[in-house]
Amino acid sequence: MSLDTKGRRQKELASGGALGDAFYPAFQRLFDEDGEFVDSVEDKLAQARMADNVEMFLARALAVGIIAGAALWLVGSLLGFLAVNFLLAGSDLTLLGLAIQNETLLLLIDRLKLPFIVLVSGVVFGAIGFGVGFGSLVSIPYFRANAREREINILLSDAISFMYALSVGGLNQLEILQAMGEADDTYGEVAQEFKSIVLETEYFDTDYRTAVRNQAIQTPSDELSQFLTDMLSIINSGGDMTSFLEDQKEKHMRTTKQEQEKMLETLELFGEMYMTLSLFPLLLIIILVIMTMMGNAQQMLIYGTVYGLIPLTGIAFLVLVSTVTQDAVGDGYLRPNSDEEDVVVDEGIAVFNLGLIESYTGSYSVFDRIKGREGTYELVRILKQPHLFFRDHPMLVLGLTVPLSVLALVVSIVLGQAPLSINGMEASPVRGTFFWVYLPMYINFVPLAVFYEWNQRSRNAIIGNLSENLRKLASANDTGMTLLESIKVVSETSAGKLSDEFETMHAKVNYGTSLKDALREFNNKYHVPRMARTVKLIAEAQEASSQIQDVLSTAAQAAENQDDIDRSRKSRTRMQTVIIIMTYLTLLGVMALLKTQFLDVMSGLTQQASGAGGSGAGSGQFGGNIDTDALSMLFFHAVTLQALLSSFIAGYIREVKLLAGVKFAVILSTVALFVWMAVG
Repeated sequence: MSLDTKGRRQKELASGGALGDAFYPAFQRLFDEDGEFVDSVEDKLAQARMADNVEMFLARALAVGIIAGAALWLVGSLLGFLAVNFLLAGSDLTLLGLAIQNETLLLLIDRLKLPFIVLVSGVVFGAIGFGVGFGSLVSIPYFRANAREREINILLSDAISFMYALSVGGLNQLEILQAMGEADDTYGEVAQEFKSIVLETEYFDTDYRTAVRNQAIQTPSDELSQFLTDMLSIINSGGDMTSFLEDQKEKHMRTTKQEQEKMLETLELFGEMYMTLSLFPLLLIIILVIMTMMGNAQQMLIYGTVYGLIPLTGIAFLVLVSTVTQDAVGDGYLRPNSDEEDVVVDEGIAVFNLGLIESYTGSYSVFDRIKGREGTYELVRILKQPHLFFRDHPMLVLGLTVPLSVLALVVSIVLGQAPLSINGMEASPVRGTFFWVYLPMYINFVPLAVFYEWNQRSRNAIIGNLSENLRKLASANDTGMTLLESIKVVSETSAGKLSDEFETMHAKVNYGTSLKDALREFNNKYHVPRMARTVKLIAEAQEASSQIQDVLSTAAQAAENQDDIDRSRKSRTRMQTVIIIMTYLTLLGVMALLKTQFLDVMSGLTQQASGAGGSGAGSGQFGGNIDTDALSMLFFHAVTLQALLSSFIAGYIREVKLLAGVKFAVILSTVALFVWMAVG
């Protein structure tokens, strides 16, 4: 952290402390320090790992709420004053719909309306401001604690498998707790909970039984709390920790499958909901079109439906789906422990992270020259094989395609192909929308989809055979071979990308690299979170013994369990994806029929009636207000927006990643473009 950053942080803490000190008397008057609300906030602060005193935290929240309430009180009072003097000035006063005839009462109300409305509007806005300011600050520890609980529950099954493997490898209870506390690169918040146990025993002179009991009370996860409580009973009774961890491993694997089943059932319900919700804008558009043709509706309502309701519905549904899906936790990189200071992990983009040389630059000029040449070497590697670089970092392809899409749009405008007015867009909706929306989308989405899918396939080629190869490693290791010899045998008797990586790993160890570093480098090359947990398990266990067949069997079982979950998820979400795509195609077909069989026909009848009867009866009635060009543009934009939203929703449900919907976006949008080229 730089000095400027530290200075800003100290100023922020000082200002927050000043606010807390100033409003602490207000906290003492309004809250009971031993009350239920204060205790709840204090628990959430501990569960969220926020280093704040509950009294000062609530005092700062009061300060923020009062400041926000005072600001909105002034705004509300001003709005009330303006409303009385400009909106209600000169208007007849009524009470419950009855006009007031009494002159004295009328005069009294006229004099009191200004202070009354100003007071009411100020109080209402002030209450809203206080509620938003105070509530938003108080809700922070609740949101953080819930996020930590969710991550702990996701990783707990793998963490228990890791602990079981360490126990099988011969580590005692304290060593297991310490190893678990140092595994925060793969087990995230679960490791943080165990690190708290270790730190409490080291720095507060607490025995580890008491530390485990305290953490069971403090952790935000009920599942982890129950596990720590059960583990404490085994520790106190002197039971077999290995058998206990094995039972817990099996139990939590079953629990993970059950939670996955519940989530998939919820997604099926959401798929049925989306089918209804996505058709609602279509029905509303049809009603508004009919009302417009009858002269009883404004066309702006159709604009609001297309450009407001459709995007809001899709985004709201996407947010709803994200609340129940479980995404991958962690970045997949394995980092050195605290005792491995000489190990540097190559992660991220190589040209911006040059590895070991970064630690030595600035001390001697020779290191600066080495860094410069290393950066040049990495840049030349990227230029020689850009396709491999973009395969490993698919999002970075946008750095090239976004400027190209902007350039293409500018050229289209200069050549007059991209209209700059609504009238121009209405005159040629397909051509205008193609150059404004479809051309930039193709330039950006097609390369992104190609490199993203290539990236996913390269990773799946490793993960797909992981459990099978782990079983082979366990069998070979069970015959008496060391882990390195087992890796060599599996690389020779297997096929596929993983066997090639095993062969590379064996060669690195023969040339002097430690097996743990070779495993770490292999993992970081692909940095898949679930594989990182497996490699971490093997890397830690092999340091204790070369005969780790039980550990390898555990890793294989965990990988098979995850494979079963992934297969079940793909088979169940495939149907939801099909439902979403078919719903969109149905909407597209209905919109196309509405354009060709309804709008065009009614527009033709209206023109015939106008030509035959001039301004006679009926020419200004049904269908007289229709603007076919504008409605055609709106329909096309509606199906285009629906294509993009449906694509990203389908991709997110399928793989819990928005980028998975890019390929669907290109395909469905292209279908909409060709359909409208035929009917528009």
